[in-house]
Amino acid sequence: MSTVVQPCARCGTRWAVQGPPMHWCPRCRGVLLSPGPIDAPPERRNYRWVARRPGQLSRPGRAGDSARGDTATPHYTEIPRWGLADRPASESDQESGRPRPLSTLTRWVHAALFATAVLFAVAAAAELGRYLILLRNRTRLIEPPLLWFSDALVNTAALFALIMALVSAVAALGWLIEVRRAAFAAAGSSDPRSPRMLALGCLIPVVNLIWPGVFLTEVVSGGADPRPRNAIRLWWAVWVFGGLLAVATLFWRTADSLQAQADGVLFTAFADAVAAAVAVLTLWVMRTIEGRDLDGRRRLARRWVIAVDPATPLIEPVHPGPAATVNTAAAEPADSGVSADRAPQEVVAK
Repeated sequence: MSTVVQPCARCGTRWAVQGPPMHWCPRCRGVLLSPGPIDAPPERRNYRWVARRPGQLSRPGRAGDSARGDTATPHYTEIPRWGLADRPASESDQESGRPRPLSTLTRWVHAALFATAVLFAVAAAAELGRYLILLRNRTRLIEPPLLWFSDALVNTAALFALIMALVSAVAALGWLIEVRRAAFAAAGSSDPRSPRMLALGCLIPVVNLIWPGVFLTEVVSGGADPRPRNAIRLWWAVWVFGGLLAVATLFWRTADSLQAQADGVLFTAFADAVAAAVAVLTLWVMRTIEGRDLDGRRRLARRWVIAVDPATPLIEPVHPGPAATVNTAAAEPADSGVSADRAPQEVVAK
């Protein structure tokens, strides 16, 4: 029997070598390791991993191999500190880099904007109800109490929506002044625009279609987070569209024909719906600049990591198995080119 064997990495069977080494186990088709003496000590079986520094790769037969083999394996004396450091930002760091208002005015502006959105939504629903009444009035007479209720709802909702919009505008102006003061103070400077200039740019009609977007952009111009800038751009576009729509609604009210007046009711409902959307977007922009979501919850930083599947070994580890005698001649095909002198071979369990 040959004293040189090839262990199988899957089933653990050791096959005697009687010629050229084989690559696959005839029993389980696992990978056969390199040939080695059957009675070799553990440190001389199959592969032995040796770590060397770059440029000191030695080859068998060269002088000094025995001296290098006696040296210890290179290793780190401590955990390596090199590499990329991905330190999560603490809550204090996030708060220090985020502009925050300094008074309780923000609570009122948020509530005022929410009430404004609700009132404009009610006004839009009232205008739709009036339009449906006009459609029904084409074929039937409408009861006077229903007409009185519709007119009262439309006028009351529109009046309170306009009043609340004015209150929201004043509160938003105070919020803008405070948030700009906090942002420029965090950058080590003062606000270059006076409160009077901010008030004139935000409250004068037609002018307030341009300057509020400029004032808000200056607040987030030095930040690394692109979400506030994108939110301001979206709000700015909807804000200008809503302003132009309000002007068109006023001109539509001056129409004389009945059909134009009926279409004006439907157009007014659309304008009220856009005004409600503008109020919601304004609240969203404020929350985004403050580092919160639309519901007022603090937005936490997200860290993206690589998700990989659990590591599965391609080759199963060697497990001890019982001794067996395998006829390789029967396991391999007749036309595989294997010589007949390798037919009956004794295998010994590892």
